[in-house]
Amino acid sequence: MIFEPQFESMPRPRMRELQEQRLHDIVRYVYERVPFYREQFDAAGIRPDSVCSLDDLPRLPITRKTDLRDHYPFGLFAVPTSDVSRIHASSGTTGKPTVVGYTRKDLDLFARVVARCLAMAGAEPGMILHNSYGYGLFTGGLGLHAGGELLGMAVVPVSGGMTERQITLLTDFRPEVIASTPSYALTLAQEFHQRGILPEEISLRFAVLGAEPWTDSMRRQVDTSLGVQATNIYGLSEVIGPGVSNECVEARNGSHVNEDHFLPEVVDPATGETLPEGKEGVLVFTTLTKQALPLIRYWTGDIASLHSEPCRCGRTLARMSLIKGRTDDMLIVRGVNVYPSQVESVLGRMPELTPHYRIIVSREATLDSVEVQVEVTDDFFRIVGSEVLSDDIVETHQLLRQLRDRIAYLIKDSMGVSMQVTLVAPGTVPRSEGGKLQRVVDRRALR
Repeated sequence: MIFEPQFESMPRPRMRELQEQRLHDIVRYVYERVPFYREQFDAAGIRPDSVCSLDDLPRLPITRKTDLRDHYPFGLFAVPTSDVSRIHASSGTTGKPTVVGYTRKDLDLFARVVARCLAMAGAEPGMILHNSYGYGLFTGGLGLHAGGELLGMAVVPVSGGMTERQITLLTDFRPEVIASTPSYALTLAQEFHQRGILPEEISLRFAVLGAEPWTDSMRRQVDTSLGVQATNIYGLSEVIGPGVSNECVEARNGSHVNEDHFLPEVVDPATGETLPEGKEGVLVFTTLTKQALPLIRYWTGDIASLHSEPCRCGRTLARMSLIKGRTDDMLIVRGVNVYPSQVESVLGRMPELTPHYRIIVSREATLDSVEVQVEVTDDFFRIVGSEVLSDDIVETHQLLRQLRDRIAYLIKDSMGVSMQVTLVAPGTVPRSEGGKLQRVVDRRALR
């Protein structure tokens, strides 16, 4: 189903007209209400009334996360806190948290775009949504909750963690839809497998996964192990939270951007130059209709591309690719740019491996070294024996040695950098407990 066909299936020329009118309005709005933007526009010689076309976008300044932190907590709000209905914030583990606010109208918008995304993912009124996103300052839990209710679903607010309880509720309540991170979906799938519950015995039909980069190989694992059709939901708290875009279940080939509210661009990560459709770069969003925290050309740091060709689902909204990685997650190893998702793509081609891995980067003297620790499957583990996997066993066991060498070759062949591959026993690599999973351990900064 299409939740709001008048916008989601709007002809492209009409969508552009709507975007241009809303762009003009939001630029004038922030100039009048946010001193930061007034200073930025004045310094660049930009008058709000001169911004009338999407072609004017490159003239506008980029907004970055550091700008929000520099104006902590409410310095970029366009309304007084007395008009704010809710406040969310990031964890702030690398400095001051990023604070975002919502008016009542913003919360209505939040619920509406999430309802669109759930419908894109296959959800329908009357279904049960098992919501495993964390509630609290993180936007995922409350965002999916309100969207599910607006769509007409019964929402189970289970939040993250406590996997035993999650399995019990999934078994007893028999929901059709689950929302979680992709890594936690695999954690749940493993728990079902250990209990001897087959995918066809699980009630779930659709999985709405996001909050961390993932790959098509992980999608296949989720689909197979939970018996679902998994789609990607994308968002970030600065723009709205989840609900910026979602894949349609019909095509699962790029996430439809709710671009009547969030104007997307892709720019060169080095120069900031706007890139043409199909080219890979950093996603930048302008919020067209938000009241409390409107942002102009917000630099997400996420690497993706945009496409606007017709989709068989009937939506005309532009689509963004799966996130390849983040500019701040990119590893530079001996002069080569490496994203964790590239490693994951190689590992996903090996039936002997599970999706559970981590990358450990260290430095000896002046040279970087990368170790990929990845679990073998239970079946493969039984074939090679129940001993703990270690380097000496790898050297003496032909199957392990062949698998390790094949992985190392494919990584070097596809990325141009050598990595040490360590095969570990099932259950060795840390699992997600509902939050974002840390795939990379970079020990270079500790030296």
